[in-house]
Amino acid sequence: FVPTRFAIAAHSPVKVGIMLPFSGVYARLGENITDGLMMRIEEAGGTLGGRPVEYVRVDSEAAPPKAVDNAMKLVKREKVDFVVGPVHSGVALAMSKVLRKSPMTMMIIPNAGANQLTREACTRNVFRTSFSSWQPNYPMGLELAKRGHKRVVTVTWNYAAGKQMMEGFAEGYAEAGGGKPLEDLKVEFPDIEFQAILTRIAALKPDAVYAFFSGPGAIKFVRDYAAAIGTDKIPLYGAGFLTEDNIAAQGAAAEGIVTGLHWADTLDLPANKRFLEAFSARSGRPGDVFGVQGYDTGSLMVQAMAAIGGDTGNTDGLISAMEGAVIDGPRGTWTMSKAHNPIQDIYLRRVENGRNRVIGIAHAKLEDPGSGCKL
Repeated sequence: FVPTRFAIAAHSPVKVGIMLPFSGVYARLGENITDGLMMRIEEAGGTLGGRPVEYVRVDSEAAPPKAVDNAMKLVKREKVDFVVGPVHSGVALAMSKVLRKSPMTMMIIPNAGANQLTREACTRNVFRTSFSSWQPNYPMGLELAKRGHKRVVTVTWNYAAGKQMMEGFAEGYAEAGGGKPLEDLKVEFPDIEFQAILTRIAALKPDAVYAFFSGPGAIKFVRDYAAAIGTDKIPLYGAGFLTEDNIAAQGAAAEGIVTGLHWADTLDLPANKRFLEAFSARSGRPGDVFGVQGYDTGSLMVQAMAAIGGDTGNTDGLISAMEGAVIDGPRGTWTMSKAHNPIQDIYLRRVENGRNRVIGIAHAKLEDPGSGCKL
């Protein structure tokens, strides 16, 4: 009797390469995604398809020039079965080119939102568990038009993610009869000097402002906006990242801001409450959308590997299982689109007493158009 290749492999670990930022400004995002991922796999007994798991970490440094070498290290040298990452869209686009040439290795993107990853640059073995840049913003365009805001100014950083998010907003706004934004203002990335922009907004006197910033930029923009203009005079809306993880630092300036995102910590779901409790106990940090995306990445892997009995050599079976997955997690139930992007609810959230309170669903079961994707 000669054991089959899989009978031998079944006792070896599933190798999971984690390529996320573990240093620099995005380090906390990388840590939260990793903790969410590992927590979910631990909940499943620490195995994938009955096999133990070995993690190989690489610091992406959120640096696109290093992305190809780092991805090659995981795929060619470490021979991982899965690559989980990255946070940064420029890194993701470079990585996906490496993965296209390595069809036996699965790539799961737990954050990077570049639209093209699940549109024209889609690849059979690349999946996303987070969002496309279009997804949280298109419904907010519909929402602002529905609220009767006729003169809207948009503002973001002058880089790919900011541009795609504002394009998504403008598409929804036009579709719902809002017309074109009055002006699309840009700040050079990663500048956080907003005085000139705020002076321009005050001069334009719009009905509303729609913004995308994240991290320290979001904290400073919201505080500067409150001081220079005030949300009581001109309401401020945004993609959820504007107030995600930032409210404590923004303080009273954040009150009343309405955003759209695929999750909120106040989401009243048993799976979300369990996640928040477990994540805090494990990491000592509050759960956030990045932890959720890591956790749901783990769920996708657990479910798909169980479906194929742990046989990572069964590439077709693994891809089919990931395409057919139904994930019931902290954000609610979601499925995978044909272009490998989540079909998910986008929640309407308003900052009330220092929390992102869910006040409705901006768009149920929203699917990115997947334009140009041929799988």
